[in-house]
Amino acid sequence: MITQKAPGKLYVAGEYAIVEPGNSAVLVAVNQFITASIEPSELTFGNIISKQYHDNVVSWRRKGGQLVVDNRDNPYHYILAAISITEELAVLMHRQLRTYNLYINSDLDSSDGKKYGLGSSAAVTVATIKALAKFYQIPLTKKLLFKLASIAHLDVQGNGSLGDIAASVYGGWIAYRSFNREWLNSMRRTKDLGTILRTPWPELKIELLTPPADLKLLIGWTGSPASTSDLVDQVATTSYQETDSYHEFLANSAECLRKMIEGFKNGDSQLIKQQITANRLLLQQLSLLSGVSIETPALTSLCDIAEQFGGAAKSSGAGGGDCGIVITEENDNTEKIINEWQKEDIQPLDLDVHDIDELS
Repeated sequence: MITQKAPGKLYVAGEYAIVEPGNSAVLVAVNQFITASIEPSELTFGNIISKQYHDNVVSWRRKGGQLVVDNRDNPYHYILAAISITEELAVLMHRQLRTYNLYINSDLDSSDGKKYGLGSSAAVTVATIKALAKFYQIPLTKKLLFKLASIAHLDVQGNGSLGDIAASVYGGWIAYRSFNREWLNSMRRTKDLGTILRTPWPELKIELLTPPADLKLLIGWTGSPASTSDLVDQVATTSYQETDSYHEFLANSAECLRKMIEGFKNGDSQLIKQQITANRLLLQQLSLLSGVSIETPALTSLCDIAEQFGGAAKSSGAGGGDCGIVITEENDNTEKIINEWQKEDIQPLDLDVHDIDELS
């Protein structure tokens, strides 16, 4: 049995702007994981099995070089896309395609199946590719893993920045600059996979960050799951993107992220906290002008409570529910923040930063 795992993520800053190529975000990988385990099948068919979907085992057969799924209406789209792209590479590397059982287990969601917004679709894509690559003896670097997972993820979701993929691949704190997805879509139509993987991706940059020693991350969950792809689509379909205000938002976000990354490099917690607050204000302006609800009343309460006790806080990711993040220093009163959260039915999540992964 081969077993591989991938961590979940949280956006720290740069949401929405990051969907535009060349813009930046800061993310952090957290120590909750999706695990993928794989074993050869002695039968003519294989299964994909998840503890999160007890009554929905997807069976598949191999028809020539293609993986054919028996049940098309299934919750495993990201897993199947990850299998498809990894086996496409396996064929290029002259590996013999095999039949296997794949087991998926996630602790990124709540015990009753509600999503915390920790990037489960990205993590399951990364974990599946890592397990299959080991199964087929395909050497992986972080850069190769990121590219494979990004292709698979875009094939399913069609939008997004892929920052969550980067966090799941690299671990730790990262600065991520998004690449041109239209370029990738064009390459997929006109070039073979080997060429795409060898070619530098326009605008892409992933940089590991070291947080200041006194910096702490606190995460609260509002109890209201949200769909990232739906919210990103809502902003993308408004005429707001064609206005001067939107371009001003992008420019201000870029400057905010530049200062925040500088704060990480200089060990300056105060500068990081200032930019968290600045980024919250930018997202509030984006929400007002686009008409898309990003900071819900519960997220506002989460952030206001944190600021009352010295923290810097904002929504994480697309907003609309899910999690808020707080950056604090050692002398900030996190216990009081948590106590006040619980009075407002905001659940503190017992998460830590996942260390940088071991791939080269």
